[in-house]
Amino acid sequence: MDGILNIYKEKGWTSFDVVAKLRRILKIKKIGHTGTLDPDAEGVLPVCVGRATKAVEALMDHDKEYRAVLLFGKKTDTGDITGNVLAEANVPALTKEEIEQVLTSFVPGYAQIPPMYSALKVNGKRLYEYAREGVVIEREPRQVSIPSLTLEEMLLPRITISTVCGRGTYIRALCEDIGEKLSLPACMESLVRIRVGEFTLSTAMKIAEIEAAEKNGTLETCFYPVHPDGDIQKKP
Repeated sequence: MDGILNIYKEKGWTSFDVVAKLRRILKIKKIGHTGTLDPDAEGVLPVCVGRATKAVEALMDHDKEYRAVLLFGKKTDTGDITGNVLAEANVPALTKEEIEQVLTSFVPGYAQIPPMYSALKVNGKRLYEYAREGVVIEREPRQVSIPSLTLEEMLLPRITISTVCGRGTYIRALCEDIGEKLSLPACMESLVRIRVGEFTLSTAMKIAEIEAAEKNGTLETCFYPVHPDGDIQKKP
């Protein structure tokens, strides 16, 4: 029971929920996920099991690909649609060229301030814990890598964007920053992670599928083996 499972994290679950459910199904404690997804986000979440947990850090360094719906005209305390509204504004008739020009300005990367509602630790405490107490912590900007950022669809006040980004990039913060460059409040309405390194949405399995495989004796076929040097191998 060693290897990596390419899990499809469903909406409403935390990344820790996924790990807890897998521990129950696999009856093994040594399990770790490779990068938190917000409860309302969905998509690819590689999970390392057994001796493969040594590969967690390496996998977290792999580039990631996301598809997000950005809503102009509304700013929230969490940076997404679930938060308390802090500001609202009418959205002008933006052109495709205006939006694409702004998106281009974030490539190949920029200095991003991590959101208060994030799992980043400051003085041993996660930022979201401070935020829930009404405490705002000063955060230093961090350089993030964004090799590509493109406009997929434009139905104002919403746009759909796709991006490839490096470790430590917060898509909620990116949505807010895009809005700021257009002098508009903005927040993230939905998010799907479609790739982590070589793990893609098309091969991701839901927890129910893993549970069914465990019951019918085909669980082994769900794992990607990890070579001792850390390389991920193809499934048997």
